[in-house]
Amino acid sequence: MRPGDIAEKAARDKYDASKIIDQMRKEGKVASPKRCFYAPV
Repeated sequence: MRPGDIAEKAARDKYDASKIIDQMRKEGKVASPKRCFYAPV
């Protein structure tokens, strides 16, 4: 999913979703198989 899609589903701002995704990526909980797309690990 893209950050905008995640933000829409979670009823959050796109920038908030991006911050959360970055944190989860650092923790190894999500991966980016393709630029600007994220998936759970």
